[in-house]
Amino acid sequence: MIKVFIDGKEGTTGLQIYDRLSARDDISLITLSDEKRKDIDARRECLNSADVSFLCLPDKAAIEAAGLVTNPNAKIIDASTAHRTNPDWVYGFPELSKERRAQIASCKRLANPGCHATGFISIVAPLVKGGIAPADYPFAAHSLTGYSGGGKKTIAQYNDENRDIELSSPREYALGLSHKHLPEMVRECGLSQAPLFNPIICDFYSGMCVTVPLFTNLLNKKMTVESLRSYFAEYYAEQKLVKVATEEEVPSFLASNALTGTNGLKIYVSGNDERIFIASVFDNLGKGASGAAVQNMNIMFGLDECTSLL
Repeated sequence: MIKVFIDGKEGTTGLQIYDRLSARDDISLITLSDEKRKDIDARRECLNSADVSFLCLPDKAAIEAAGLVTNPNAKIIDASTAHRTNPDWVYGFPELSKERRAQIASCKRLANPGCHATGFISIVAPLVKGGIAPADYPFAAHSLTGYSGGGKKTIAQYNDENRDIELSSPREYALGLSHKHLPEMVRECGLSQAPLFNPIICDFYSGMCVTVPLFTNLLNKKMTVESLRSYFAEYYAEQKLVKVATEEEVPSFLASNALTGTNGLKIYVSGNDERIFIASVFDNLGKGASGAAVQNMNIMFGLDECTSLL
């Protein structure tokens, strides 16, 4: 029986993790009463008695919580941004390589990827790793996301019957081009510069589509839509939760919420000989957050990675 504590269970990601684990017979969930959930001594006891703790907290609180753990056998999965570029923590994207999967399986400190970053990295890391795109390629990315990624406050704002009419329209944000997911995107893809990243929040609950356009004349290798699709299909051939769409599966309209309620991710390759379109579609609450966290926990404990996810 794996003892699990979710520090920050009341937030969107924490609740989603709880839902995925609560029905399992191999999990014992450690919980705190409402009056104790902010008690630092009570939290310290839970963090050190659990086999694994999920930190579903703001960055500063996540750093504080990690510092409370003194049990050398206690494992931590941090869903915040705090440790994603920390070299002492393993970045939890097992599909990147066999080596990364092995690191996850043996680690005690794991940083769960950000939702926008998951989509970008799933596309760009294989391009750079395979020598198809140079590290200094001028990448741009557009990311459409459901409003649940903004957390409870944003969800309440969108669900308010008296909400501002502007919320009915897609809204671009991070206009200063300095989004909190950029450091992990640069690090995990081995880039020499940050991409031009354009996140857009939309009036649907969950789902995400991250698009990376490519100019073929700027690539290191001559690639067509067909050869690039084949490359991604081979790269992710052994993965259970990341799939690549066939030519026949590429739709006329690609919906950002097509995989809502799932824990998988699907990559689409389209375009023409001069300009290629690559998109990563998934649920920002699934493979983009809690689904990935549970997948990583399963790997860390030697379980089938899809336990409670399919």
